[in-house]
Amino acid sequence: MTAPSPQRAAYTVVGGGAIGGTLAFALARAGHPVTVVDTDPAHVAAIRARGLVVAHGESRTSVPVAAATPDEFSGTLGRVLLAVKAQATGTAAAWIAPRLEPDGYVVSLQNGFNEDLIAEHVGARRTVAAFVNIFADVVEPGVVLDGGAGALVVGEVGGAPVSPRVRAVVADLQSWGPAVASDNVEGYLWAKAGFGAMLAATALADAPMADLIDRHRPAMAALTGEIFAVSDRLGITLEAFDAFEPLPFRHGTDPAERDAAFDRLSAWLRTQAKDRSGIWRDLAVRHRPVEVTTHYADVFDHAAREGLPTPLLRTVMDGLRSLEGAPDGMSEARLAELDRLAGSAVPGRPDDQNHPAPAALPGRLPEVEQAAAVRAWLDEHREDMVADLDAYTSQGSASDDLDDLGACLGWLRDWLDRRLGAPDAEEILPRAEARAGDILVRRYPARDAVAEDARPVLLLGHYDTVWPTGTLDDWPFRRDGDHISGPGVFDMKAGLVQAVWALRALDALGLPRPACTLMLNGDEETGSLASHEAIVAESHGSRLAMVFEAAADGAIKTARKGVGLFTLTVTGSEAHAGLDPTAGASAVDELAHQILRLAELRTPDVGTSLNVGVVEGGTRSNVTAGRAVGRIDIRVASAAEQQRIGEALALAALRPVDPRTRVEITGDWNRPVFERTEQVAALAELTRRCAALLGEDLREASVGGASDGNFVVAAGTPVLDGIGAVGSGAHARSENTSVSGMVARSALAATVLVSLAAG
Repeated sequence: MTAPSPQRAAYTVVGGGAIGGTLAFALARAGHPVTVVDTDPAHVAAIRARGLVVAHGESRTSVPVAAATPDEFSGTLGRVLLAVKAQATGTAAAWIAPRLEPDGYVVSLQNGFNEDLIAEHVGARRTVAAFVNIFADVVEPGVVLDGGAGALVVGEVGGAPVSPRVRAVVADLQSWGPAVASDNVEGYLWAKAGFGAMLAATALADAPMADLIDRHRPAMAALTGEIFAVSDRLGITLEAFDAFEPLPFRHGTDPAERDAAFDRLSAWLRTQAKDRSGIWRDLAVRHRPVEVTTHYADVFDHAAREGLPTPLLRTVMDGLRSLEGAPDGMSEARLAELDRLAGSAVPGRPDDQNHPAPAALPGRLPEVEQAAAVRAWLDEHREDMVADLDAYTSQGSASDDLDDLGACLGWLRDWLDRRLGAPDAEEILPRAEARAGDILVRRYPARDAVAEDARPVLLLGHYDTVWPTGTLDDWPFRRDGDHISGPGVFDMKAGLVQAVWALRALDALGLPRPACTLMLNGDEETGSLASHEAIVAESHGSRLAMVFEAAADGAIKTARKGVGLFTLTVTGSEAHAGLDPTAGASAVDELAHQILRLAELRTPDVGTSLNVGVVEGGTRSNVTAGRAVGRIDIRVASAAEQQRIGEALALAALRPVDPRTRVEITGDWNRPVFERTEQVAALAELTRRCAALLGEDLREASVGGASDGNFVVAAGTPVLDGIGAVGSGAHARSENTSVSGMVARSALAATVLVSLAAG
């Protein structure tokens, strides 16, 4: 009689992408019951339909795996392999925590340093650390491309001795490949941070990783040197993995030893099926924000505390942010610039004249206990915040409905009185003659502030929305658990509710705050044509502006493109196209020539886009067109580009090809460029540190859309933008935010205000 096979341990893989999909496939193929939980319905549906597929070159192998979205999943969780993107760790861990069995645990198979955040949700006892370096990609729903051999190390958090559960997990994961157990996972994670920085830098250009690392050794060495200077200061023992040897990349290493390490690394990379990084794929193929900026938040935190400069790492992160939504800007010139910076950089020396310490923060960080008290108080009042957003959303405020705008502003004034009390002063700036909503300005005094700069902080927002009058009739405010939807909840009614409750929290807790000026306009969605001059005038007397526009996938916005809206009109002469085809001068033909000329003005490497989105012309197919019109949207990332484009439009670019036609351009720049100035960067850093006090990882983003913050930055006042709602779907029926996001962002705004009152 044959003995029965031992029961294989069951696993739930949360995040079925490149890493999670690879390991889920290996475990399932070895006979383990595996369930993949992923937020992508198409990915889940494909796994259900044909199994989880791994592609090796031209061959594909499938294995049956259970799959579900988080909403579909039911039951409890035992052994969890967490493989979501780093920025999704908090959300995933919060979903796991109530379902995790008492003896269950979560293995962090992610990039970056995520164990502390996971432990906040499930407890340190149920958190297992891991290091993973698997070269794979999801190439289509349900299909993972195997990128070759990699490394996988599992261990207990904090360097505790290897436990029986770690040994059991490693034994199971050896069905994939060379998984090992270690009591120094942290050493692997810091080594990966150095190697990962190289891979991140290669995503600045569109070429194979091995070639770029090989051609730009000065930049790559200086980049890893910055990170390892931090790990050395923290006393980390770095661990080698795959073909990456970290020790030769530390500051002060013999150049010949480093070159030999570069030779081995680039040769190994050329053997991998995957020649570009997942970061490159996120930018160039998936067109989504990268997670790598989250990975290095801890590195920047430690570097700041140790007084160590990280100019190259910051340049790489800023470059990646600038490519989000604009992958055409990838260029090897960016790496050449890193080489130039590396030529004068001396990693690990905070007194280097070429890389001075970061600009002083515009405020002083509050105590951890103060930040925690703010978060706890707001969490207790989350239902009151939801009720306020419900009532506010129920006020129609279409940009073109003056009656509704007036009624909404009246409701806002009453609500502000109820929530914050009477202000020191109030002004209503009428704008009805300009067919726009009036501007509300309310001034609130400082309390217990000791900052030398006593100028008020401008809290800037708008109360108009893009939603036409009557939208509420078939799409009212809705709440489903943590999820909130409705017209304007994301852009930007939740932002204002968060700002008001931030002030209310500080009042209730007796915490200091600076003087604040709340300014709301009613025509932002139509370009702020009637309000931007008043906004700029107010900003001149303000210390800074906090713009409560919606976040960019959770990130604050430290750069926005300038926007130009122009109309190109061509006038020709009509004639019968059949009877007398040479008599007329076609405005349509000339418009086509001008569009091609305009296309030459695009410079994606520096963020300049030009789109002729609407074309109109002619009357009938048998009539030579006497008039044609093209409507143009132009976005630029710098004032220099704005000037260049303006001059080109006014001069040579618009000379007619057919002298019998006349070309005219009208319109103007609707918003100036919002550039990430040194002051904006310092304000963003303060906000990021405040977020860290609240247990949040905060990213920066550069976006193509504009806000009233563009006017303020261009006028010389620093801006913190995108501090409003967390959600998505601006200007779409999918518009949404979350209750938890409202609480978190209101706490962040309050904590920033406390810091500004203190310094």
